[in-house]
Amino acid sequence: MPSLAKDLRGKLASVTLAARTRAEAATKAALENLAVHERQARGHMDQAKKDLRAKLRARGKALGDARADDGSQALTHLAEAAAYEQWHRLLFTRFLTENGLLHTDEENGDVSVSLQECDELAADLGARDGFDLACRFASRSLPGVFRSDDPVLALRLALNDEVELRGLLDKLPTDVFTASDSLGWTYQFWQADQKETVNKSGNKIGADELPSVTQLFTEDYMVDFLLDNTLGAWHAGKVLAANPKLAETAQSEDELRQAVALPGCPWKYLRFIKGNDGKWTPAAGTFDGWPKTATALRALDPCMGSGHFVVAMFERLVALRLAEEKLEESAAVAAVIRDNLFGLEIDPRCTQIGAFNLALAAWRRVGHCKLPAMNLACSGLAPNTREADWLAIAGDNQKLRNGMERLYRLFQKAAMLGSLINPRAGDGDLLVAAFHELQPLLEKALAQETKDETAHEMAVTARGLAKAAEILAGQFTLVATNVPYLKSGNQDQVLKDFLSSQHGDAKADLATAFVERCLGFCQNQSTTALVTPLNWLFSGAYEAFRFRLLGSTSWLLQARLGSGAFETIGGEVVNVVLLVNSSTPPSDDHRLLGIDVVGSRSPSEKAEQLVSCEIATTSQRMQRNNPDSRILLEEQSSLPLLRKYASAYWGLGSGDYPRFGRYFWEIDPRNDDWIFQSSTVDETNLHSGREHSLYWEKGTGALANHPGAFVRGVD
Repeated sequence: MPSLAKDLRGKLASVTLAARTRAEAATKAALENLAVHERQARGHMDQAKKDLRAKLRARGKALGDARADDGSQALTHLAEAAAYEQWHRLLFTRFLTENGLLHTDEENGDVSVSLQECDELAADLGARDGFDLACRFASRSLPGVFRSDDPVLALRLALNDEVELRGLLDKLPTDVFTASDSLGWTYQFWQADQKETVNKSGNKIGADELPSVTQLFTEDYMVDFLLDNTLGAWHAGKVLAANPKLAETAQSEDELRQAVALPGCPWKYLRFIKGNDGKWTPAAGTFDGWPKTATALRALDPCMGSGHFVVAMFERLVALRLAEEKLEESAAVAAVIRDNLFGLEIDPRCTQIGAFNLALAAWRRVGHCKLPAMNLACSGLAPNTREADWLAIAGDNQKLRNGMERLYRLFQKAAMLGSLINPRAGDGDLLVAAFHELQPLLEKALAQETKDETAHEMAVTARGLAKAAEILAGQFTLVATNVPYLKSGNQDQVLKDFLSSQHGDAKADLATAFVERCLGFCQNQSTTALVTPLNWLFSGAYEAFRFRLLGSTSWLLQARLGSGAFETIGGEVVNVVLLVNSSTPPSDDHRLLGIDVVGSRSPSEKAEQLVSCEIATTSQRMQRNNPDSRILLEEQSSLPLLRKYASAYWGLGSGDYPRFGRYFWEIDPRNDDWIFQSSTVDETNLHSGREHSLYWEKGTGALANHPGAFVRGVD
């Protein structure tokens, strides 16, 4: 299935931006029309509207909208959530119809249906028109995506707003909905304006801003490289062990890729190296510490976004289980979703897209069918209420009360921390089994009839938190993701304090904290496959972190991409590296393998070079002896370093130039406390480098005596 063409990507971007603006205005008007923001219902409202208003207020409070002492309530989070749900129900319905996957609900036979047939059925089934009925069928067929009792989907927009939103949807051609990566782009474009606004503001990034600022669509070739050199390398190791002659006689890497390929799974980016014994082996190793069968593999994306890694892992795991177990394809699809795949995401909207993306991938393979419950959860939900109200849901059930108390404590700052939350840290009793036992208790609580809509919404939140906690406490074979990037200087104080206490030597960037957290998700001899910034491999701020990881984990393979690795980056320059590391401590003779395609200028060039360029190899143990324990891809000389004999300084300059420096035309030439200063030049020009002056005060003033200032280049 082809990726979204560049011109179609542009069209999807413009439509999505326009849809968000219109949907947010429309939902806010609809909410205000129902007096959701006011302290009480209006007198003319019938009971149905009053009931919906109460549900919407409870939903808004659960999302974090503040309720004042006089009973009025903010609409910020509720309006955003309602706009998102309203538009994406339309969008997802179109995805299903264009892929021939729209089905009626079980009440109406669960049969395939077209939009034309929906038009014919609409009047009989109480729908406004065929598309309204199609949306109803779509939301009911996706219980893991749309909550059946979500009040924002019962919100009626003004007719003119509905017409405009559908008109925007109609502008998108069929090819948008049949491309393999369209869903991944929808959220990027939905957040584009907000991301730009936040970045321009210069404000610290808090819970409301974090999802938009850290979202970055991962290119296909990055995902494929990391998964081909983990899942693919594991599979190739098994093939070569069963056929050792192949490892001896193969003439090229391409021949080996073809030999280990599976139907629909060519392992295009899988790299091999030839050992001293003349035999080929996967460059990243054979992952002998992993389970021996695909059935037992557990793969997690803890920052799954719209599900790019999740879907790519799904395709590979289905291929592996089909080959190993000789299952029917539908059985393999269900087994992988049930047993092998896990995902976490801080933003509930992304979690929703990720679930739909996985469902769509499954249905494209085997047709529309009922899928197992997905192991995907939002790790950014928080119990936005008082603890006493939260615990009241448990009633007299002490077991449920204990679990609710644990959830409340664990997820207090979830909207800021997300998958950094570690139930295994500090409290040994907060383990998988405990959270798993909460699920049936919460389902029972939700099944009870109640007129307290706030309590109902809290129970819905608790159910989501229990699911997230179970995954957060889990251990996995492979953890693969594109970590979120946010430097310490841009972090909200809540996040900064948490990273300082829990990820001390990795705190300089959210990305490096996630490198450490991903290793925490690994069971013994398991693996991380990450897209991360490149700078932490050599920057002085991460010296202690590098030194520790070099001693405690095995670095298997890295591919340095540098800048220009992304097709669309929102104006940012991101230098990245693809890293495959093992949680297993390294042996003394362990070799670190690396690929450097920093010099390639475009994503397509980098992708091509990843398959063919030379693989460097160096001793991991010796990396700790490098200056600042920098990670280098070449063997170091045994000669002493230059720093033993010399120190490098800025040649002509001072340590506080903004205070002591000026251009010569800014000062009075009669003031002899100022002296002229020569400097370097950007390009060759007559008399260049002669424009600066320095407040020297004849060598006896503030500059000469300032402890943080210095002057060099003076005779």
